[in-house]
Amino acid sequence: MVDRRNVIAGVGAVATSLAAAANAEGAEVQLELALENYATPWNPPDPVIAGRQNIVPAPEDYFMPGRFAGKTALVTGCARGMGRLAAIRLAREGANVVGVDWLAEEGRAVIGSINREGGKAIFVQGDISETAVCDAMVKAAADTYGGLDCALNNAGVMDAIFPGDPIDFEKQKDLVMSRIDQATDAYWDVVMRVNATGAFRSMRAELRQFLRQQRGGSIVNVASVAGLRGFGGTPSYVASKHAVNGLTKNAAIDYAPFGIRVNSVCMGTTITPMYERAFELLRQRAAGGYRDTGIGMLKIDSLLQWSNQEKRGSTAAEQVAMMLFLLSPESSNLTGANFATDGGFTTY
Repeated sequence: MVDRRNVIAGVGAVATSLAAAANAEGAEVQLELALENYATPWNPPDPVIAGRQNIVPAPEDYFMPGRFAGKTALVTGCARGMGRLAAIRLAREGANVVGVDWLAEEGRAVIGSINREGGKAIFVQGDISETAVCDAMVKAAADTYGGLDCALNNAGVMDAIFPGDPIDFEKQKDLVMSRIDQATDAYWDVVMRVNATGAFRSMRAELRQFLRQQRGGSIVNVASVAGLRGFGGTPSYVASKHAVNGLTKNAAIDYAPFGIRVNSVCMGTTITPMYERAFELLRQRAAGGYRDTGIGMLKIDSLLQWSNQEKRGSTAAEQVAMMLFLLSPESSNLTGANFATDGGFTTY
């Protein structure tokens, strides 16, 4: 039997070499997603439900050479998780990438790896909730690459702890997600500022550039299933992601006449550093004796997560695949949608 991990690794290696050849020779290269099957059987089989299958996740190294050739893409929150992978894949697909993050060292490392691989990318350090940073990132795209074609507004937080700081719940209680009667101004203000105000200021700078250029563009905002329904114990995150989805619809209406499309993606459990940080906070809080009603955890699995033998959440690669599709010209008829990229979480 062929090891699926080897197949996935092979796809990435072939894709990298093909992309390099295409860049060097100007050749048009097409690459197919080489997976054996859509799904693989449970091993050992489920003794209760016969024929259960695990979905095979999209390979992290997969990309489509040339899809963004000649285009310039902006990615906020490029240092880690989905933003990191999106920046790398955009570059491999031919885009000039402007990466933005307030984690300077990690952000520069991602951009450096893109350039060493033969891609084109620059880094802008800063907090996207600040107008000056948003204006600077768009100006960097215009000054360096002559304009901006698409933007992935990915930067976001679940709590008010700076992402570069280690987790210590006892010292950070006032910065951690809590239900409304226990939540502090610091928690509320930071999460709303980064997620909602940051999305607004990012979009404002991007849309102004698109209007100046008069050649359209595409924006994808990263929201969450928390922006489609309620979640217990995270009022600022839920409110801010609803705001992101509302901004997405508002902008889609106002800018459709100018050839500008705006969509959002709303993932459920996705295995990223932010997800891991959040659960470490919850673990430390529970270890300190914290108890709540438990009602917020009545439903935690998506359809695909429950169906998976290891109960895995989605991967960054699975989310990035949808983000890049929406950024690309392939999604020319899609705007104003809040896509539930949640493995069926909101279906039932």
